[in-house]
Amino acid sequence: MTISNSGWLFLFFLILLMRPYDDLLAQDTQILGFVAGEMYYEDDALNFGIGEQDLFITSKLNDNFSFLGETVFKFSPNSPTDFNVSVERIIVSYNYKGNHNILFGKHHTPINYWNDSYHHGRVFFPTIGRPLLFSANIIPIHTTGIAFQGLNLGDLRFGYNLMIGNGLGATDVAENNKAKSITASLNIQPWNGWHFGAALYRDVISAGSIVHGDLISNRTTQMLYNGTVAYFGKKFELLAESTIANNDVDGSGSSTSYASYAYAGLRVDDKVVPYVRFDNLQYDSQDQFFNNEDTNSYIAGFRYEVSYLIVLKMEYQYIDRDISGSTGLLNTQVAIGF
Repeated sequence: MTISNSGWLFLFFLILLMRPYDDLLAQDTQILGFVAGEMYYEDDALNFGIGEQDLFITSKLNDNFSFLGETVFKFSPNSPTDFNVSVERIIVSYNYKGNHNILFGKHHTPINYWNDSYHHGRVFFPTIGRPLLFSANIIPIHTTGIAFQGLNLGDLRFGYNLMIGNGLGATDVAENNKAKSITASLNIQPWNGWHFGAALYRDVISAGSIVHGDLISNRTTQMLYNGTVAYFGKKFELLAESTIANNDVDGSGSSTSYASYAYAGLRVDDKVVPYVRFDNLQYDSQDQFFNNEDTNSYIAGFRYEVSYLIVLKMEYQYIDRDISGSTGLLNTQVAIGF
């Protein structure tokens, strides 16, 4: 018997309702919401769209235990109502000493800064959307498992994360083989606003697994290596990340592909931030795991922060693909938190 995403959400609220009322009042729980709407011009047509609606819950259960839950309501053409419910994160955290924690549940895989720092609320994104390496499925966005985490340690504000969990092709409730995915990341923040990080990810994907809707015909060992440089100061913003993906397919050999992006912003005043972003995807011609279409993307736009939780963004994106050609997109987004 398995429990659906909506079933897990119902179970969590049921447990809360069963607790003594006085305990609930004493518990520090915050429920926040985020949503975004977009208007974009593409292929000589003006379009309107509703983005993800994000329900974000945090709760301090006692001095050592805390809970984080994130559930997204998003468009799905296969749903009778055009929207589906997706449980993005369910994390129970145990703080066992100082800034050291053990976390169990469904996580954002800490493979890079963007995935580890930003949740689904678009109001916090520096650009309208994620870098292309997300939609290209270069990195595993989620991992269900256990993580050992340290934050802001020592003068360098050192951080670490070691995660063991279900791998690609598995589900949120069961693994599909004996191998476990392993994610290890290290970072330092030696100066105010600066962040330097490195991470690796390893997984063994069984033949016959379905990954991102595609059948994996042969056993594949995947290794990902990521490097990060980030700076967010009062005047300038910089975020650059690069991922090396090595896929070793039984009977076919090894291939190496690359995915990178670089974002830069200039804060003109307290509200206005013009920015640019460049994305690059380079695939090994022998790679059997990824899409294998080299892509460059160029973005120029600006962000207007009406307030901390109301942000307007407008940008133009030009995408050049080796096979399907080039496209241009003019997009405007209003993102809010509530």
